[in-house]
Amino acid sequence: MRRDLRRRLADDADEAFPDFVRAFQDEVFSGVLRLVPARGDAEEVTQETFLRALTSLRRYPRGRIESMRLRPWVWTIAVNLCRNHARDRGRRPRTVPLTPEAGARSPAGPAQDDLAGLLDVLPPSRRAALVLRYVADLPLAEVAAALGRPLGTVKADIHRGLRTMRDHLAREEDHDD
Repeated sequence: MRRDLRRRLADDADEAFPDFVRAFQDEVFSGVLRLVPARGDAEEVTQETFLRALTSLRRYPRGRIESMRLRPWVWTIAVNLCRNHARDRGRRPRTVPLTPEAGARSPAGPAQDDLAGLLDVLPPSRRAALVLRYVADLPLAEVAAALGRPLGTVKADIHRGLRTMRDHLAREEDHDD
């Protein structure tokens, strides 16, 4: 399926692009939502990911598109945009909602909220590695490619991230007792 999509994108990026978006939009949005704190911002980053992908596809030569590994490529764009968003967010003044939504939960339910909360305790590099591996379900080599980092570093980030999350959960359970 992906080989056919690459060929179609190489033939006519504009015509095949809607199929490209359908193939990756859910997983990209789901992962970006774990990397960007606000749903609206995650939607913007996801849209920008696909806009940049289309712009690039229009410029790339046919051979490059036909040989691409689409999944890690689109994730590279998404992760870079998430980094940019985090950097830019740090430069802007923070706003506080006037009416807090008490007890607001994500549409996915409590388990997803717990996961998001645990991811928040991680540094960005570990959070990105875990999201790409376990939310987007990318193989380790594709996680490394998407992050532009050596495979060993990605494995260490995932291992340390999981350990940090487990330790955090254990501390919360000890605190609740």
